[in-house]
Amino acid sequence: MFEEVVDVPETAREFDVVVVGAGIGGLYGVHRFASQGLSVLGLEGASGVGGVWFHNRYPGARVDIESFDYCYYFSSELYNEWEWSERYATQSELLRYLNHVADRFDIRRHFLFETWVTGAQWDKEASRYRVTVSSGDTFTCRFLVMATGNLSAARDPQFPGLEKFQGEWVQASHWPDREVELAGRRIGVIGTGSSGVQTVPVVAKVAEHVTVFQRSPNFSVPAHNGPMSKDTWDRIRQDVPGERAALMASAGARHVSPGTSNAADLTPEQREELLEKSWSYGGHVFQRTFADQGTDDFSNSVAAEFVRNKIRSIVDDPELAEKLCPKDHPVGSRRLCVDTDYYATYNRDNVTLVDVSEHAIERFDETGIITADGTHHELDLVIFALGFNAFTGAIDNANIRNAEGASPTDHWDRGPRTLLGMTTTGFPNLFISTGPGSPAVLANLTVHNEQCMDWIGDCIAYLDKSGYATIEASEEAQDEWTARVAEAAGSLLRLRTKNYMVHVNADDQSRVFIPYVGGFGNYVARCNEIAENGYEGFVLK
Repeated sequence: MFEEVVDVPETAREFDVVVVGAGIGGLYGVHRFASQGLSVLGLEGASGVGGVWFHNRYPGARVDIESFDYCYYFSSELYNEWEWSERYATQSELLRYLNHVADRFDIRRHFLFETWVTGAQWDKEASRYRVTVSSGDTFTCRFLVMATGNLSAARDPQFPGLEKFQGEWVQASHWPDREVELAGRRIGVIGTGSSGVQTVPVVAKVAEHVTVFQRSPNFSVPAHNGPMSKDTWDRIRQDVPGERAALMASAGARHVSPGTSNAADLTPEQREELLEKSWSYGGHVFQRTFADQGTDDFSNSVAAEFVRNKIRSIVDDPELAEKLCPKDHPVGSRRLCVDTDYYATYNRDNVTLVDVSEHAIERFDETGIITADGTHHELDLVIFALGFNAFTGAIDNANIRNAEGASPTDHWDRGPRTLLGMTTTGFPNLFISTGPGSPAVLANLTVHNEQCMDWIGDCIAYLDKSGYATIEASEEAQDEWTARVAEAAGSLLRLRTKNYMVHVNADDQSRVFIPYVGGFGNYVARCNEIAENGYEGFVLK
């Protein structure tokens, strides 16, 4: 799609750092490490930069964090020269932006594209990783940095008879780099998470008919997309370093103020007023309407019923409206969807909802889908919006092994165990950007990735200056951090809800919340404290 410019000599096989992934984290990581004089190789399976914004090009795809936050802050010049066209940028605009960044800082030359990592073996004697790739080449590096993201390894469709289907099927998370015909077709959408909620309203405008297969409804709030908030944007532009520092100290690395009142302390009229204000503003600010919305049953139930009543007021058919009302989980305990006209779309004559909790998808045949009640749904195109093998999928796919032959996730059978979400015991010189045990998907990932890559770059500089070859998380410090992550999540309503952020142990049904929920600012402070104390909790050799 984009012209590949690679400045990796054929004879070069040894690097200081290998970065896996050319998304938001990988691009900045390669730039950061190269800027400090390290030899860097970037590896990317796709044909161009962009990461999730290269692959997730499904109809309606756009960011659900406001554009003035969902961008790099490391360069004032970069921040000021890019003009966002919308409050919530589309996938195509985000991809243009990331390509602009790659060109602006000459990052692309460090990457090999269409190159998948097939294995990474730690050589204890040489203190290097031996990285093998899909081309058959092998590279070695002192430090291996995984910038593969938490939501990048897509769940593949596993439905009986899919191989018989003679229509077309695509995955929202790996949308093909070609025109997919939508107009006049009978389209099935399987999945009603964020991707499905964004896709359905767009395809419904041009399709002959859209059949939405919903296993369980999700809460969604309006985006109210439009022009950028000029006041906030202009304020940021006047002092980008100062705003970056403020984001590093904030709860979620975003310009969003938390709620200050608990629902129980307000009158019904005051609660309704605050909820209407949040709904009218749009986006994820709704989750912060009440200070205790994520931890208190009563507060959450007030907010949840408010959304359900909004659904009932938008959807004309009362029976259909109830099927779209989530009742099996608190609002915000799964990722809150942000939509444009999602619920209103069900008022269209060419849109049908199939509740697969009542009538499961039994199988595909040559011309469509058969549900358990015997209904045959004739389809020309099926869009799978099934989500991801979150947090661990991309790490497992890289086949990383330590000197003993173990993979990083082998000791994560009872939930991920890391130090700061960036390192894990038994794997020297392996770093994971925004990994399990960090704020991860709960924070603005552009700023979060900058923070992680800066920390890793500073760590490498410290090791080189001090004469150390390797760094590894100690078991004791990892246990302490894992306990801190669990403690921070102890009161969350989300912890007791089935969602991709919760690991459930099969034997005793105990639950482990995967990201660190103690606040991005607190996380950054702890990362800095560890570095300032000579990387306490790590074994340096």
